[in-house]
Amino acid sequence: AQKQCCMSTVRENSCLAGMVAAKEGDSCGPEDSDPCAGSSYKQCCDCCSLGLRLRSEGKTCESNINLGYPCSHVMLSCCEGGDHFVHPEIRRHPEPMPTVTPEKGEYNGPCKHLCNIVEGDAVCSCMAGYTLMADGVSCEDINECVTERHTCQRREHCVNTMGSFRCLQELSCQPGHELKDGECVDIDECQRGTHSCKVNFVCQNTEGSFYCESKQRCMDGFLQDPEGNCVDINECTSLPEPCKPGFNCINTVGSYTCQRNMLSCSRGYHSNEEGTRCVDVDECQTGVHRCGEGQLCHNLPGGYRCDCKMGYQYDAFSRSCIDINECWNYPGRLCQHTCENTPGSYHCTCSSGFRLSYDGKHCEDVNECDNSPCSQECANVYGSYQCYCRQGFQLAEDGHSCKDIDECAQSAGILCTFRCINVPGSYQCACPEQGYTMAANGRTCRDIDECAIGSHNCSAAETCYNIQGSFRCLSFECPSNYRKVSDMRCERISCFNYLECQNTPVRITYYQLNFQTNIVVPAHIFRIGPSPAYAGDSIALTITSGNEEGFFSTRRLNAYTGIVYLQRQVKEPKDFLLDVEMKLWRQGTYTTFLAKIYIFITAHAY
Repeated sequence: AQKQCCMSTVRENSCLAGMVAAKEGDSCGPEDSDPCAGSSYKQCCDCCSLGLRLRSEGKTCESNINLGYPCSHVMLSCCEGGDHFVHPEIRRHPEPMPTVTPEKGEYNGPCKHLCNIVEGDAVCSCMAGYTLMADGVSCEDINECVTERHTCQRREHCVNTMGSFRCLQELSCQPGHELKDGECVDIDECQRGTHSCKVNFVCQNTEGSFYCESKQRCMDGFLQDPEGNCVDINECTSLPEPCKPGFNCINTVGSYTCQRNMLSCSRGYHSNEEGTRCVDVDECQTGVHRCGEGQLCHNLPGGYRCDCKMGYQYDAFSRSCIDINECWNYPGRLCQHTCENTPGSYHCTCSSGFRLSYDGKHCEDVNECDNSPCSQECANVYGSYQCYCRQGFQLAEDGHSCKDIDECAQSAGILCTFRCINVPGSYQCACPEQGYTMAANGRTCRDIDECAIGSHNCSAAETCYNIQGSFRCLSFECPSNYRKVSDMRCERISCFNYLECQNTPVRITYYQLNFQTNIVVPAHIFRIGPSPAYAGDSIALTITSGNEEGFFSTRRLNAYTGIVYLQRQVKEPKDFLLDVEMKLWRQGTYTTFLAKIYIFITAHAY
């Protein structure tokens, strides 16, 4: 007991000496060779120097658990300017001599947390919630949330702290809020740019929502439109009685004026521009008359008169002018073929194949063949004509042109698989200009495998993938923190915390699929699931990128198997790269897998 008390006193004196040296500006070097107390001088000197520097820079003096014990107490004492320091390790009563495994260690010496003397040597240990590092001196925090040493219940979220952990209650937030660090906080729609305010308005955030405030205020006499612009108010139309009787309202920008009526004129007259006298209103010129159809307007002083036009007659019953139908009054005497009544007159027309003669009444035959209406042979007939075609041609639907007999059109697509080209008296089959070659039968087209024959232009670092009528050069590179374990697979090297281990894919696998535009939808194109699967497994599938146009979707077949399917027809050839994320829930832990699927939609085979 006397030896133990002596050692404590030595350590206290050594630490006090180090603090004095720091305050006097001496260098902080080692003092003794005692395994636990030997470094007390240098440690206390360094920690006191840190506190003195904080005080000289005007910074706040606060205890820091990361500095270890007793360094944080020494730093705080020197920072606050205390002249005396009572070492927290001094004990005023005898203690039993330490055994090989002491019950309680001491904070001092080369150790960051606890130092114990075992057979004359210093042995370091750590406080609860920490574990000893490989150097045998330092201590690092134990993440209870990852190692499952926590005691959080269901619907609680484990958050690691230095030396311990916290259990936070899971929350569901109201609209306009989001969960952050276990609490519901307001979403600032203005800062994120998710508001709907227009150009001339400013977004103002509120708790759980926002509102749009106009950038400018309109003066009196102006009204703000929905776009935030100030437009003039027409008070003459918006106000019920803007001016007194005998005054005219005149709208102005932002206001209006009232002008006195200077002259009152009788019906049929109006004031001149100077307002000095009354002049006649020309109802016929201004269009305010009430003359009906077929009537002529004649202006009179203070009024007007309506007369019938030539070809019209006055009807006393309707008190209006009605058209005279010359074709009914003189049937068969005015025109050889057809008489057509027109307002105030009539007109003669001829049947098809005839034209009106010079007298405007009789009709004569038209020789249509003079105008070469037929592409080959023409025969004139009375009132018409007939077109004929030479041998090997047939008359078209228009009855005028002759066209070659199209064997391609008549074969209904059975002659050639891709394209039939008609030639005079025969036909030829053709294939697309690239990606295909004609088969030996001269009718069908065969796909060229550019990858197999080496006609592609892919680099040595790329992989050639053949598709219908073409090829693709694909490059498969693993992102950082992943290594390539096969031609199409990358595996994660490491993860640094619990969230990263759950949310980053443990494996990235590349796939290639080739379909044609005439595929029937919905079509199951890819199946995904863990291998092997165990009871209690559950997966969740998400297309994280590449499906911006919504052609694809996912669906679970059961708890551990899902599919990717084409839900909408792709009408034209198109390439897709889908990132399909599978989250596997197994024994209380999520594991993420990523499938990068190249999907090539090509034209149907020929």
